[in-house]
Amino acid sequence: MLRFKILFFVLLPTLVRAQSDLWWTNLAAGDMPAKILSARTAVLYPPSLSDKELNDIHQSLIRTGIDAVAYVEQDRVFASEDVTEAFANYFVKREIVNLIFISFRRNKWILTVTDFSGKLKRVDTNQTAWHTEDTQLSEVLSSLYRTAMHQYKRQNWLLIEFPERITTVPLIAGNRNERFAYDLKVDGLAIEKTGDAALDAALEEMMKYYPFKYQLVNRNTPETELRRLGLSYVLRFIHARNFVVRELLGYTLKPGENAFVSVTFPNGQEQIKTLPADAYVYKVYVRHIDFGHVFLGPKWDADTTWQQALKNFIYGLRNDMRIN
Repeated sequence: MLRFKILFFVLLPTLVRAQSDLWWTNLAAGDMPAKILSARTAVLYPPSLSDKELNDIHQSLIRTGIDAVAYVEQDRVFASEDVTEAFANYFVKREIVNLIFISFRRNKWILTVTDFSGKLKRVDTNQTAWHTEDTQLSEVLSSLYRTAMHQYKRQNWLLIEFPERITTVPLIAGNRNERFAYDLKVDGLAIEKTGDAALDAALEEMMKYYPFKYQLVNRNTPETELRRLGLSYVLRFIHARNFVVRELLGYTLKPGENAFVSVTFPNGQEQIKTLPADAYVYKVYVRHIDFGHVFLGPKWDADTTWQQALKNFIYGLRNDMRIN
């Protein structure tokens, strides 16, 4: 058990891609999307944005003629690959054509406008975006207004008066279960590699404490191939603010809750600790490949690092199934 403890503390890279990547700010510079004033737009913004700032943004977009029909906090959208795909499917159904990303870093507001390809991750190396940045939010909005109005004719007129905030989308295709999947005793579990050799080696070392069949697989391996390998389940991580993770996974939130109790296993023994509702946490769950059933475990075991969250999952499963 000592080796497990050492690995937990020395693993520095994150298993889940950090939102600080802000991949959309690194898209090559290009023109304003051609349908920015004639089709629907979704706005993805940082959770730190105030209500006033959000309303100021929406009023400026109305003035410009941009039909912003959905506003979503970025940590919700990019909480996990499953969540990102669910939001992408939602945007497709809402007939979203354009994306606006609002970011704030190094004391500057960054506004990025790009086409929505049906995906919410950079999959096309030729994708471009229109960017502007300034220390003042009003200036980036004014720049957006001037550029859009100069390049295109406004065709959007019936615009919603207030920003429509989207907090969650259908994530679980099958049944939602607050227990472990007992079929894991016979059905294999797929663990997606990160692509970092050292991190993947450490991940595999940690998984040796998982008591049943598993296999590390390359990212984006087709699910048909996973089934051919005898793998029926896939391990998933989700990372966002504590209350956001709970919302996305279908837990009921009580009004005024500002903290949640987590079960954790820092030394192999079950303990409980309280984490703030707005603390960024990781939660591990498994999804059935064929039917989409999700198994969350019987106890809330989210934690502040992915390593401890994985450890909580493994020890919790062993305890629940009475495996020494």
